[in-house]
Amino acid sequence: MSAMLALQVDGLSVTHAAADGARTVVSGVSFELARGRILGIAGESGCGKTQLLLALLGLSPPGAQVSGSALLSGRQLVGADRRVLRSLRGNRIAMVFQDPMTALNPYLTIGTQLAEVLQVHRGLSKSQALLHSQHMLEAVGIDAPARRLRQHPHELSGGMRQRVLLAMALLCEPDVLLADEPTTALDVTVQAQILDLLLDLRERLGMAVVLVTHDMGVLAQVADDVAVMHAGVLVEQGPVQQLFDAPQSSATQSLLAAARQLSPTAQSLI
Repeated sequence: MSAMLALQVDGLSVTHAAADGARTVVSGVSFELARGRILGIAGESGCGKTQLLLALLGLSPPGAQVSGSALLSGRQLVGADRRVLRSLRGNRIAMVFQDPMTALNPYLTIGTQLAEVLQVHRGLSKSQALLHSQHMLEAVGIDAPARRLRQHPHELSGGMRQRVLLAMALLCEPDVLLADEPTTALDVTVQAQILDLLLDLRERLGMAVVLVTHDMGVLAQVADDVAVMHAGVLVEQGPVQQLFDAPQSSATQSLLAAARQLSPTAQSLI
């Protein structure tokens, strides 16, 4: 594996058991992601995008069968020991989950949940971890970050909870960030701030990003490469401008056509 590759996925498949037989929700997906690059993954709801990200983290639902290969800076993730995966998750590879309400523990304060990441993976004291967490909340655009650390998830808006998840994922400055619809619940101003932050981290840390989104305009702004999934299969991938200028698959053509219809500004972006 090249030293420049942060993530190399080869023939990854995810199969779930069902009453009427096994169902493959991700089928033979392969891609490479270099350090400092942003890969956008697009596709219709239910096409397997989130299942792909969960499989990379070893978080597929019980009973799911994951096959193929996924190398994180040369370390195999598929079939890895649970202790190894725990040491990597939130540390060298992190994920911003799509639903902030279920991803955060409703019984614990924001500060406790953020600080735990740094205490476990970096060995910081709780006071050190809370101070670092406060700075990260500020970096993702949350006002009064010291007060937010003392609050519980239900006291924050949906957009603020989404930013907390992003802050949590970025605390250890991972090699690879998996972002599942990270800007969906945010207004356009905050969305721009988050995208700028991702671009800054890419430049400053060489962080690689897998960005899942339905917003083709977002991909046009920040992605280096785009992969399109349909019914669990990666049907097309390539440099963002090339794929947008000359889409080859009907799935890509449909996504771009829908984006142009939904947004009067999409034409200029895409």
